[in-house]
Amino acid sequence: MLTRFGNHSVGHREAVKKAITKGENMGFQLNFWDYATFAALIIIGAAIGGCVLLILGLPGKLAIARKHPEAEAVNLMAWAGFMAIVPWIQALIWALKPTDVIDIRRFPGEEQAAIDEDIHRLTGKPASEASQDPAEMKKTEDPKEEKMEE
Repeated sequence: MLTRFGNHSVGHREAVKKAITKGENMGFQLNFWDYATFAALIIIGAAIGGCVLLILGLPGKLAIARKHPEAEAVNLMAWAGFMAIVPWIQALIWALKPTDVIDIRRFPGEEQAAIDEDIHRLTGKPASEASQDPAEMKKTEDPKEEKMEE
């Protein structure tokens, strides 16, 4: 196939190469609306990416907000399960599942303090004194009182 380019008849590929090297845009000019379209596509792509990131982190955020004992595992499973949808759905169900922790290694107060400490670590907040075990707070508050009781 021959194409007319300037004063010469050349093949189509050669015409495209010459047009590109001469700075021509293959027969059309870019105007304001073309650049507006590119900007809109970039903004829409960024919005979709932001929504995907928000949805992927949702099970972990729910688990942290609900003070789930395995909040870190739920968060990790949600982020790791984004390629296949099923692990993400399992993480969401796990985050919303009611949890009653029965751990025979610790008393309930100690277990709740450990869960609170993990939640504070995951949210980036310092552990408050309220999350400490009441028996531990009593020991740290008045060492003189213990000596008087003896």
